[in-house]
Amino acid sequence: MKKLLAVTLSVTLYSGAVQADAIGVYIGGQYWDNQASGKFGENNQQVDFNLSDEQQGSFFIALEHPIPFIPNAKIASTSLDTQGMTTLVSEINFGDETFAVGSEVSAEFDVSYIDYTLYYEIFDNGLFSFDIGLTGRDFDGDVSVSSILMAGESSTSTGTIATDEMVPMLYAATSIGLPFTGFNVFAEGNFLSIDDHNLYDYQAGISYELIDNLAVDINLTLGYRAVQLSLEDIDNLYTDLDFKGVFAGAVVHF
Repeated sequence: MKKLLAVTLSVTLYSGAVQADAIGVYIGGQYWDNQASGKFGENNQQVDFNLSDEQQGSFFIALEHPIPFIPNAKIASTSLDTQGMTTLVSEINFGDETFAVGSEVSAEFDVSYIDYTLYYEIFDNGLFSFDIGLTGRDFDGDVSVSSILMAGESSTSTGTIATDEMVPMLYAATSIGLPFTGFNVFAEGNFLSIDDHNLYDYQAGISYELIDNLAVDINLTLGYRAVQLSLEDIDNLYTDLDFKGVFAGAVVHF
């Protein structure tokens, strides 16, 4: 989070030092109501913890400019927080703790990531645009499994794995305007399929131009977002998780 705030401040200060018609700054956020499913574990001992559905928040800031050959930049932050519980059908190890068969355990999945994206605007005629680039996805968070205190037990045990790793992803985005309506259809995504990692994070929806003038543009957005985390051995963490659901948000363009 400190890294994101520092870069955001730098972009804001820089944008104030140039002429408005030479640079564009986009700031947006969304409220995402997602359903979590799948399993995770250590060393391929993956377990379905019956993860709960949650409401997540995400936001981004992007900087676009007219300088040829220099890519535009975008920074986005997303949190994936969920929890669940289950009864183990086999013994597992997680975060230097061992949990026996038949144990009642709870799980906390608290992982966020910051996307650092450099992209080029391949085409933009006012009604249709297409961008392509590369993203560095910086994972950061904690995943824990804890035994549930049962009658006759005096304490619980908790195993935790901290995640801190960056992976490269392909970025693409497009937008199609619907003439004379104020509406736009859009899609955006990051994708990776390399070695044992299979990741995607895409969203598609519709936006409406609430305010459109020389000083500021404000668009309201509504759509569907899906994230898949199929990871092999990121700090000993193995996952096969999906987060899917609808979102609502807003984008401000200076």
